[in-house]
Amino acid sequence: MTVRRLPVRPDLDQLHRQAKELLRDLPTRAKLADAQLELARSYGVANWPRLVHAVKLADAIWRDDLNTVRDIVTYDPRLLHEDVLIRTDSNWGPPLTYAANLGRNEIILMLHRLGARDLESAAGRAALQGKVDTVHLIYDLAGRPSLEKLSLAGPAYTLSVEGTAVLFTLGARLIGPDGIDHNTMEHLLGTDSRNPAAKHRILEMYVEHGFDPPDTTVMALHRGRIDLLEAHVARDPDLLTRTFGITDVFPIDLAPACSREPYTAQGTPVHGTTLLHLAAYFDDIEIARWLLDRGMNPDAPAAISEDGIGGYTPLYSTVVSQHNFWVNYGKGRPDDAEFTRLLLDRGANPNVRASLRQRFEDGHGGGPSRDYRDVTPLGWGEQFHGKIFVSKESMRLIESRGGSL
Repeated sequence: MTVRRLPVRPDLDQLHRQAKELLRDLPTRAKLADAQLELARSYGVANWPRLVHAVKLADAIWRDDLNTVRDIVTYDPRLLHEDVLIRTDSNWGPPLTYAANLGRNEIILMLHRLGARDLESAAGRAALQGKVDTVHLIYDLAGRPSLEKLSLAGPAYTLSVEGTAVLFTLGARLIGPDGIDHNTMEHLLGTDSRNPAAKHRILEMYVEHGFDPPDTTVMALHRGRIDLLEAHVARDPDLLTRTFGITDVFPIDLAPACSREPYTAQGTPVHGTTLLHLAAYFDDIEIARWLLDRGMNPDAPAAISEDGIGGYTPLYSTVVSQHNFWVNYGKGRPDDAEFTRLLLDRGANPNVRASLRQRFEDGHGGGPSRDYRDVTPLGWGEQFHGKIFVSKESMRLIESRGGSL
């Protein structure tokens, strides 16, 4: 049986279409009810009505329809404590937590009166989504407990300045008796979210709350501190040609999980790359402009391993990137290939050749490493196995500047 997972915002019409499509594949004597039952089981529930309730409940919370939510959970009170999306790996949780993701405060109050008690997970999700008023509401419902041990990892992952700020205001700590919260630092430095300005601000908030960042070139890049980068380069001009290992990018004493082998990448690999590659990886175009203005070679190559992997330039890091993922995922970002255009305008070679090895992290599907040998930037995008990470506009622009496969 095919295992299915409800999306964050499921669609009942889509389920009806799936049931009809499934009916066509069943024996001729099968009825629609048989297809509906099989479909429900593929989503992990015992029957079709339970699946319909899940979808209707999610839809009502999205629409902020308090009366419908009340009717559904009153009809079946067990739903108060079961994950709305049925699957336990969604992180959106039971109805109260699900509503907290969306800032549905009246629904939260009603669910709490009816017996929902998943306040801790709800507070974390509200902070992750930057729902400040909802965080305060849940904090009050919980009796205003101590939040010293509440993790800042949620808003770190989503790069929510507002969520981070409200948790600090309510007493959350980055530095505890055992030192820095590695989980939070891993979520911040290794996040697949892309918003450089928010990341810079969050790191400065950490500093304001006791974080003493290492005085390294890459940490200055993480922080968006061009003044610190200027000081590093003034002391050591070779930094503009140097390559950095994964433990430089994700220091072991801050984010150990990010630097463990096998190294994974959300886009073009960063192990053994230059500051310009890193600026592209983290979508920090202002730092890229500063590096290029400072005289950095737009074709600065990545380090080459003993088996010939490497040598790729920052242009590759703009063709396949996490930024492109969010563009293609439909999060409202235009596919303007701004980073690609910057590098080409500064003289980047569209036909350089290099070899790359890439393995997705588990959150993006995992799987074995794959080698891409002797490819141009266009070849890298053409052959790459995760097309959602590839910018069509970058490919078009490189081709218009003379790039070839």
